[in-house]
Amino acid sequence: MSLSKAFIAELKSETEPTRKLLSRVPVDNLTWKPHEKSMTIERLAQHVAELPNWITNTVTKPGLNFADGYTPSPKFKSAEELVGHFDKNVAEALAALETVSDEDLAKSWTLQNGEQIYFTMPKKVVIRTMAFNHFIHHRAQLGVYLRLLDIPIPGMYGPSADDKM
Repeated sequence: MSLSKAFIAELKSETEPTRKLLSRVPVDNLTWKPHEKSMTIERLAQHVAELPNWITNTVTKPGLNFADGYTPSPKFKSAEELVGHFDKNVAEALAALETVSDEDLAKSWTLQNGEQIYFTMPKKVVIRTMAFNHFIHHRAQLGVYLRLLDIPIPGMYGPSADDKM
């Protein structure tokens, strides 16, 4: 199996649990955060929804330079809009992965801010670390935020404490 096919299978398996979690983000409490240094729940949810773009960007570009500007995700007025934004980003990532070869995934990708280079590594490593691991990390944070707000957590890889058995 090619690496891109493995990434496609993994992204598909992570999509539905993430959709369930994003659908529970409380739009009436978007400025809430658990600590003054934390992101608001709105920003964290937006970040989770936009992270599949790291896959698309990594497959289609040689890198990302923050000095070139950054367009934040659109504000959402409902959980349905948030999930829709996530679904759009997942569809684009899946389409990008369909077109990439293992040889292309071995090519270098660079993250930088102006002249400051944060890292250069193979695209396949960027997808694993900056896309999947980063995505799952922030999804777990979002689960903690929802738990602290006493919002039931859906199961991710099996039942959660809130699921009826």
